[in-house]
Amino acid sequence: VICLLLLHPSTGNALVESLQSCPATNPSMLNVHLVPHTHDDVGWLKTVDQYYYGDRNNIQHAGVQYILDSVIDQLQKDPARRFIYVETAFFYRWWKQQNQSTQRIVTQLVNEGRLEFINGGWCMSDEATTHYSAVIDQMTLGLRFLNDTFGECGRPRVAWHIDPFGHAREHASIFAQMGYDGFFFGRLDYQDKARRMKTKEMEMLWRASESLTPPLADLFTGVLPNGYNPPEGFCWDQSCNDAPIRDDPDLEDYNVDEIVQKFLNAGFYKANHIIMTMGSDFQYENANLWYKNMDKLIKYVNALQAKGSKVNVLYSTPSCYLQELNLANLTWPLKTDDFFPYADDAHDFWTGYFTSRPALKLYERLSNSRLQTCNQLEVLGGPKSKSGPFGEGDSDTMSKAMGVAQHHDAVSGTEKQHVAYDYARRLATGWAHCEVLVRNSLAILSGSEAPRVFCENLNISVCPLTESSHKFSMNVYNPLGRTVSWPVRLPVNGSVYSVTDANGRAVDSQVGNVFISLKCTCYIYDMKSSCLLPLLSVRWFHCLSPHRNINNKSVTFDETTGLLSSLTNLETNQTIQLTQNFYWYNASAGNNKESPQTSGAYIFRPNSSDPFVINKTAETQIVTVSSTVQEVTQWFSPWVSQVVRLYEGHRELELEWTVGPVPVADGLGKEVITRLDTDIKSSDYFYTDSNGREVLERRKDYRPTWELKQTEPVAGNYYPINSRAYIKDDKHQLTVVTDRSQGASSLYNGSLEIMLHRRLLYDDYRGVGEPLSEPGDFSDGLVARGRLLLTFTPPDTAADVHRPLAQGMVLQPLLSFQDGTPSANTKLEFSGLQTDLPPAVHLLTLSQWDEDTVLIRLEHQYQAKESKTHSQPVTVNLQKLFSTLDVLGASEMSLGANQWKEDMDRLQWNAGNNYPSPWEVTLNPMEIRTFLLRVRQL
Repeated sequence: VICLLLLHPSTGNALVESLQSCPATNPSMLNVHLVPHTHDDVGWLKTVDQYYYGDRNNIQHAGVQYILDSVIDQLQKDPARRFIYVETAFFYRWWKQQNQSTQRIVTQLVNEGRLEFINGGWCMSDEATTHYSAVIDQMTLGLRFLNDTFGECGRPRVAWHIDPFGHAREHASIFAQMGYDGFFFGRLDYQDKARRMKTKEMEMLWRASESLTPPLADLFTGVLPNGYNPPEGFCWDQSCNDAPIRDDPDLEDYNVDEIVQKFLNAGFYKANHIIMTMGSDFQYENANLWYKNMDKLIKYVNALQAKGSKVNVLYSTPSCYLQELNLANLTWPLKTDDFFPYADDAHDFWTGYFTSRPALKLYERLSNSRLQTCNQLEVLGGPKSKSGPFGEGDSDTMSKAMGVAQHHDAVSGTEKQHVAYDYARRLATGWAHCEVLVRNSLAILSGSEAPRVFCENLNISVCPLTESSHKFSMNVYNPLGRTVSWPVRLPVNGSVYSVTDANGRAVDSQVGNVFISLKCTCYIYDMKSSCLLPLLSVRWFHCLSPHRNINNKSVTFDETTGLLSSLTNLETNQTIQLTQNFYWYNASAGNNKESPQTSGAYIFRPNSSDPFVINKTAETQIVTVSSTVQEVTQWFSPWVSQVVRLYEGHRELELEWTVGPVPVADGLGKEVITRLDTDIKSSDYFYTDSNGREVLERRKDYRPTWELKQTEPVAGNYYPINSRAYIKDDKHQLTVVTDRSQGASSLYNGSLEIMLHRRLLYDDYRGVGEPLSEPGDFSDGLVARGRLLLTFTPPDTAADVHRPLAQGMVLQPLLSFQDGTPSANTKLEFSGLQTDLPPAVHLLTLSQWDEDTVLIRLEHQYQAKESKTHSQPVTVNLQKLFSTLDVLGASEMSLGANQWKEDMDRLQWNAGNNYPSPWEVTLNPMEIRTFLLRVRQL
């Protein structure tokens, strides 16, 4: 059985359809497309393994392996039946356990279009707290498996995010660039949904980029009528209580007429087609229940056509439904903003999860950086990286762990505590596999097989090797395609060290008494190559002046309060008044479902618009460590402290905050924020990024496409930030770059607040079933630590600073250590690139694809018009990129790397673009181009 290439009758575009094609519809009737589906969370109330095997059903009855077993059996019994499946992480595991006979049956079902993969990523990712690079990776992981297993017939054509809690514009842009024809989701704000139902605008064309030329990032988008559940009264799963169709008129409780009438009133959509999601969470363990009743529903509803009924019911899929909408050739409303924040009722804004589980959010972000490093070093080190002097390592385990972590109940922080532990364990296991590969690769590149360690606890100033050795070397691998400077802080157990680089030059470094521990602060300028530090040096500094400046920044502290009071850009001679402090919102509380809405893992609902200040003053210790770095330590309370740092040569001010354990002995849940108050005239406007890429304008108490009736003045103005947020006026812009995804808002003119931590005492009744109160190491509450980087610039040059700064936070250098000094034949410097990439170009992906092919993604990291210098097209030569690879050929692919770019043929809602694949690759603002390179190791 093969997939046929059929000609789309309305546009003349070639569309790949299955052998059996989509089911026939009736153009003179209302066609109701029944879409049998299951929604299988890749971890939530149970772990991924528990969900797959059906373990711990006392928590939730769910077993994915039985769902797939049962569905495949039922599909074989009637060729009209169809089913869609979404989460490749589960299907991959199930497929590997099947015998050849079952695999042949499944392949035939896929080829015939009766089993259709929708979305196709490793998971159905969260949209608020995920970074675009990790989203692209997890989509690529799932799509590649489907492509390798089923070929073109297995390629998903529709994106399907039925459960995420709000929807990001960047996700729509990614899906469009991956070649998807459309996107369906289930959740949007209750006020927005009511308006769209009234105006019949539940389906639209989403223009998901201000920079990319249409229709490159245009995506047809539809809101599903019942979320992702079946219509009321039509749930026929073993977990449901709805009555089955009783169609024997001789028996009691005959109900066919009653059931049929419920399908005769649907009018929220523009076309004469409506989609019905027939399924829900972990349904179809006994697929016979569903199909037997749906067979009857189709039979009896359609039988009424002989009596004049205008309703036609059929088994269908989202792609078949989408094709019918395309054939209708209607004009659709245009959407250019996003779907945040999401509320399901007047006081129920799902904006708390933007910050929930801050430590897990940081760990996921750091794991992403490690995965990119692992992938790059596998390419640069060659085949021996996977099986070298330190054993067998791989990046696959880490890729799958990161894929799982993108799930909308993973990095979002909306899972049970034991599941959060499991996500973290998977990431740790993945890195352990990558560590071996990295050790092998660095040994190959350096020529040294001396043991190499990675200090996993540098965030709490713990590194056994540097604290015990009098001589050690440090290797720094920079995964960015440009030279960066990076401050390195190491715990040591001495007072006098000398530091030299790979060329024997002295490196400026100092040891200071910070947090009652000795640390070396070593500043490294050139990190495109490995930097060797055989020994560390120190001088003591003690300074009392309240005014500190280095190079191009100056920050002052109020001598009375100990708080920040102003920030100056010495390059532009600009100064703003800047006060920063920490506060907490008292979380609304309740102890039953009838109580007013509580704050929980999902929902943020403070019981007052005014937060409590933790302290109006800060105890301050001012320390000048060296000419390289200056810092001020602030203590606000026993559970809140901060270090303010300025590094020589850097344009940012670093705020390293520590919050926790958050006290709750007073019976009050607390949602902790830091707030920056300035004299910038921001006029109720602020700006947040979308999954780390394009920036969107926000306005207090306002939605661009509908009239908002604001019911929560704080929570209703919170938005997710993945890498940055800023406020500005005509002359000044204050940008905050974050190290993880967080919630943020601007509630006052010139103010920007970021939520850092949450500890709550009640569940919010959205399913997780437990309060968000992470225990921490000592069961008294989690301690979270993180960094905010502040830049202060004129608006027209701000992106030149915050764009590379944010990329540097996502892709951080990897430090590894060796005891003693390197041998004479050790290669101390290495660069995988022939030269730095242009400032506007970011190396998004470099990973081994097959034995002699490498996947590479290059992206233009600036938006159109945001930079006078860098918002221009830029050209890169693929043959002149790498120092260790001879590029023999290049073929351009879709963003998801599962089809050739020249073969991409999306449904034409507007005209499309095609790109050639020359050696000279030109990137326009915000454009990502993906290539499969045929290479040879030099």
